[in-house]
Amino acid sequence: MWRERVKRLVDEKKPKPKANGKDNMWILQLLDNASLKAELNYRPEDLLTRASGKSLCVLCKGGKFLCGKTRCSLLVRANFYLKTMPLIKGTDIDGSSPPGVFVGRIGYPYVFAGPLVPPLHEDTSLYDLPELWFGKSMDEIVNFRSLLIRGKQRVHVRRFEDAGKIMDKTRELALSVGPVDVELALTKQPRRYLVLDDEVQPFGPSAPMKDLHVSPSPWDHQIEKAYYDTDLKAADAVLNLYERDVLVTRIQRAFSIGAFGLKQNRRLVPTRWSITAVDSILSKNLMEKIKTYPEINEYRVYESSYLDNRFEVLMIPTAWSYEAMEAWYPGTIWNPSGRSIVMFSSWEGYEGRTTYADMGGCYYAARLAVSEHLAKERRQATVIVLREAHPGYIMPVGVWQVRENVRNAMKQTPLKYNTLDEALARIASQFQIPLQRWINSSKLLQDAIFQKKLTEYFKRNP
Repeated sequence: MWRERVKRLVDEKKPKPKANGKDNMWILQLLDNASLKAELNYRPEDLLTRASGKSLCVLCKGGKFLCGKTRCSLLVRANFYLKTMPLIKGTDIDGSSPPGVFVGRIGYPYVFAGPLVPPLHEDTSLYDLPELWFGKSMDEIVNFRSLLIRGKQRVHVRRFEDAGKIMDKTRELALSVGPVDVELALTKQPRRYLVLDDEVQPFGPSAPMKDLHVSPSPWDHQIEKAYYDTDLKAADAVLNLYERDVLVTRIQRAFSIGAFGLKQNRRLVPTRWSITAVDSILSKNLMEKIKTYPEINEYRVYESSYLDNRFEVLMIPTAWSYEAMEAWYPGTIWNPSGRSIVMFSSWEGYEGRTTYADMGGCYYAARLAVSEHLAKERRQATVIVLREAHPGYIMPVGVWQVRENVRNAMKQTPLKYNTLDEALARIASQFQIPLQRWINSSKLLQDAIFQKKLTEYFKRNP
């Protein structure tokens, strides 16, 4: 019965025939649109041929979207340049930091660390609180993040306390509870580009620092207590602060700047590593609690869509296990010139993982979101997070997008089903990728569909 259902779903969602022996799905969709094809004024064979070369940007000029994106990322970056660079005059930056800091990873253990400062005075607290960004457009996020100018000082991660006044002031800034007035003196004009990374939030130009002045500002009281407790391990500090409702972003910032841990073990942690470390520490702790709770008693589907990322979260009424899956369409940031959809997955069983997930920080961000929900409900389940990244996701904005998207899904009323067939039929109806491709790429889905259970044996042999 199940195999027949899968075959029917697959047949209904079969991709169109390949062009020139390659799966140019996105370009074929363009060619199926008669009005768009007429506007482009290209013969189909010309468009397919040119799509395989490197001249698409020249042909498109940001207006025809030949790369498959719904927005031109080059134009978004140009817009950032036009808005931000006129505000930067000389090498002195004076403004209100959200607060924000960034610790790089290139050259580890010698890394560049320093503050993020916009050249304006106003309430900038939103600029570094991703928990408040859900629902904002790509342009809004890029606009305020591109204003953050990064000052850099090279420092050894274990000897940062001996690095002098600038690092002391950077730490003070990182632990502040709200926006702080900062005067930043740079050695040269900031480099003119927007920094993009799938793990961390974007930020604007950067340059080495020669001086830094931070106005007095109150610290976050809970984080301050953890900072002065030099006998408290870093992981325990993270857990204690989370249990006291300190925002994950603030914990990650303090973790990155070396504010936690035993006195002799403290060190700077590159920002992208600190984000994943905190997500991992918190979700692992929640998972241990979840395993002591009863299993859910129905199949559930939770859904969320934001920035052209579509999430379907499947919960199966069995013991805890977890899998995250991603499908990147051609024209998306990590599959820009591909002609077929690329899929990734990482998973763990009841005992957890012993190695770092191939998917990177997104895996741990989604795991935290689903663990929070199950811990709050005091139930356990097998959880599979499925994500389709479509061409409208024109540039990376950070791993927060995954965490907050899945958190949003968990806030919605779940769709409940009596059978796995029904739950998967719902997911298949929301995704463009055939269900069979998800099943072929998923360890936990295959187990749920094909693995026989002892309870089935006892039912047949009472």
